[in-house]
Amino acid sequence: MILPNSGLMIPWLQSKLDTARYVTAGDLGGEMVADSRKAAVLIPLVLHSSGSTVLFTERAAHLSTHAGQVSFPGGAYEVQDLDLVATALRETHEEVGISPARIKVMGCLAEYFTFSRFRVTPVVGVLQPGFELVPDSNEVADVFELPLDVVLDSRRFERKMVERNGQRGFTYFLEYDGRVVWGATAGMLLMLAKSLE
Repeated sequence: MILPNSGLMIPWLQSKLDTARYVTAGDLGGEMVADSRKAAVLIPLVLHSSGSTVLFTERAAHLSTHAGQVSFPGGAYEVQDLDLVATALRETHEEVGISPARIKVMGCLAEYFTFSRFRVTPVVGVLQPGFELVPDSNEVADVFELPLDVVLDSRRFERKMVERNGQRGFTYFLEYDGRVVWGATAGMLLMLAKSLE
């Protein structure tokens, strides 16, 4: 996929997302998990002049779920949230300190159903460089960026069998620059890639 430069990224991205065909996906092939909780994540695209990137977090090692895994900022919907976009923006601010005012929301992808019983709405947002990061050390061990053209290249993903919560299923793995992106995060990257074809 050939991506536009940072100056043309926003109109190109908006056009692609406006015309995309959305299909749910998930750790179990996209089937809905009973009693799943609503949640949202932000897929933060950073528009550097040298090329766009995606911002990720590495979850803190002491967390009870998904410890040490690469993820997008996000979490469960809470009653004070106006909608799932608000959930993604609130969680991003809480986890990494990026103000919602710095994020231009471009749209949402279809729901992604996880082994951990969440129905996640991925929210696509863009940021201009120069934002301040203030990671919450209780939740986040690291914040880093990977090139957008790399994480959208479906040929780089490897499909493997995993077992979690007593269930077995296939999930995707992407290894790049010493980082391993897998599970729901990798699945949502593939959803984004399909939306931008």
